[in-house]
Amino acid sequence: MRARPPFSLHPGQTISDQPRFRALSLGAGVQSSTLLALSAEGILPRLDYAIFADTGWEPEAVYAHLDRLEEEIAAPVGIRVLRVSAGNIRDDALSPEHRFASMSLHILNQDGQPGMTRRQCTGEYKVKPIKRKVRELLGYPYPTRIPKGVFVEQWVGISRDEFHRAKDADVKYMRNRHPLLDMSRSRADCVRYLTSLGLADTPKSSCLGRPFHGNAQWRHIRVTSPSEWADVVESDAAIRQGNARANASGSRLLGAAFLHRSRVPLSEAPINHVTAAELAALRISADDADALENGVEDGCSPWSCRGDADALTQDDFGLAT
Repeated sequence: MRARPPFSLHPGQTISDQPRFRALSLGAGVQSSTLLALSAEGILPRLDYAIFADTGWEPEAVYAHLDRLEEEIAAPVGIRVLRVSAGNIRDDALSPEHRFASMSLHILNQDGQPGMTRRQCTGEYKVKPIKRKVRELLGYPYPTRIPKGVFVEQWVGISRDEFHRAKDADVKYMRNRHPLLDMSRSRADCVRYLTSLGLADTPKSSCLGRPFHGNAQWRHIRVTSPSEWADVVESDAAIRQGNARANASGSRLLGAAFLHRSRVPLSEAPINHVTAAELAALRISADDADALENGVEDGCSPWSCRGDADALTQDDFGLAT
């Protein structure tokens, strides 16, 4: 791999503005894998850390790809891959001992009206554990106050076809950067780059039971991993009973919850139906696939979850409080 350039300042930045370190928010999907490889090759400045927030319910392909990234890309050039976790999102959702840290679920209310639960999973299982690790690395674990001017530079994998998803961090000690936007790289560019490195099989990064999966992703799980398909079908049936802790306290779900947007059991859901978004993607040539992600909600990033637009509050859909 190419030698890395020295730490570089951005336009208008002074020495006193330098971050304590650079860290990548590593989801192990296409865009974040591209950023890790670009840094390792020296095309981008050196990363100090790549932080993977593990929900405990990632696809086997994501864990395998993460292992490969660490062993083949990061470790040889001294980039530390750190794995953090706030627990197992599947187990927590079904445990009466755990508070309801809501996954965003499709709801069919008692009056037949559709709705959704509030999405808290990204904040609790992705963002919070990353922040906790960053504070620890800075030497200011919660609730220690971080001095003014102390911050880290955090890279987020947003490509130009998804520029609208780019966000600033909500804390002063983390400053988000989006190098793929600076380089005007599309997701298709990232795929071609990863393919050139022998990483053409880079998976999408998202929980197995993510309710924003499109039909194509549900079919992919069913065809490629029967054991994972059985797991999500079982989980889908279990959430129909409502949150275990809420049930125990008498605060039952006023409606039925589902993983599939059709609001029927996943085992019966019309996942063989090819959606308009899929048809549009199929019409895009291999050399011009920039719009592939539009409407195909398969991935998830800690700082720019594609489910944001669909996430509403529990009260909006008749859930007991």
